[in-house]
Amino acid sequence: MYITIEMIDKATQAVKERLERKPRIGIILGSGLGSLAESVQHPVIIPYSEIPGWPTSTVIGHSGRLVIGELEGQDVMVMQGRIHYYEGYTMQQVTLPVRVMQRLGIEILIITNAAGAINPDFVPGDVMLITDHLNLVGMAGLNPLIGPNLDEFGPRFPDMSQAYDRELCNIARQVAQRANLVLREGVYVGLSGPSFESPADLRFLRLAGADAVGMSTVPEVIVARHGGTRVLGFSGISNKANLDGNTITTHEEVLEAGRILVPKLETLIRGVLQTL
Repeated sequence: MYITIEMIDKATQAVKERLERKPRIGIILGSGLGSLAESVQHPVIIPYSEIPGWPTSTVIGHSGRLVIGELEGQDVMVMQGRIHYYEGYTMQQVTLPVRVMQRLGIEILIITNAAGAINPDFVPGDVMLITDHLNLVGMAGLNPLIGPNLDEFGPRFPDMSQAYDRELCNIARQVAQRANLVLREGVYVGLSGPSFESPADLRFLRLAGADAVGMSTVPEVIVARHGGTRVLGFSGISNKANLDGNTITTHEEVLEAGRILVPKLETLIRGVLQTL
């Protein structure tokens, strides 16, 4: 089933009816990072279940609601928890929220995720600025733009040479420097999940040039760029690279790492919003 413009507009209208302000910036919060939404002032909170056609998040660490309000003087729409392909949804369902944001006039999308380290220099608690991505899921035929092109949003063949906005990346670097935060940089690779990667997977991905790996983000970025939305992406490194197979990765440690990462990500996002 393909998502139509009518389905997008129905969801958009349901959100618009409850808005008290027009959001300019969208923020998607990854596993264990949802508490950032608690900082939004004058919030209007909409559970995903109350939006027609909007998929429901089923994963621990994803609250599953929109929080719309003000943060650092900017009107924001925050997704407190995201939807993943591995939950059984189609790629177009997974990216429906981005389409709704675009219909509401969002200009900039800040995406966060919890990711596993591939780069052996990265340690849990690090934040990585995403400078590019490796779309392995899309290469395997699961691109969210497959199907009839939605001409209302963008062209049939959108360019991805600058998926992550260079000006926004520079702002993030400046914010990190002022705050004395170590900001890693690298390539994020998106896989389908839900199984964590084998050591052989990770060695292969390292050879391919990836620095961090996760189960989200890339489809959202593709749809955002298709619609002309500028993107800034951060990966919170939640676990060490398991290139030798001597450690076991669990979702619990991902959520635990989120508690360490939230203050860093909040500093970065607040600083970027202040600069904008």
